[in-house]
Amino acid sequence: MGKIGKGTGSFGKRHNKSHTMCRRCGRRSYHIQKATCGACGYPSARKRNYNWSTKAIGRRTTGTGRMRYLKTLPRRFKNGFREGAREHHIFSSFTGGFAV
Repeated sequence: MGKIGKGTGSFGKRHNKSHTMCRRCGRRSYHIQKATCGACGYPSARKRNYNWSTKAIGRRTTGTGRMRYLKTLPRRFKNGFREGAREHHIFSSFTGGFAV
């Protein structure tokens, strides 16, 4: 029954939210009174990240999302960024002159 201290009994009295959804990162880390996000640092112009937490940086870096633009770059670079034409195929004697 005890509600003194920080233990189990005092958890029932907690019903106020100090953090809400962040507009930039979408996490529930935006502190309402401080008006800053604990995860991304919003409204700061620079995104919050620290080298003491390498795993956290890796969770939200390039390659964790769809990469709509970047994932096609290697193929387009290989073809000289030509569009609309047929892709350049390699002919070899191994395949008897047929495209690979």
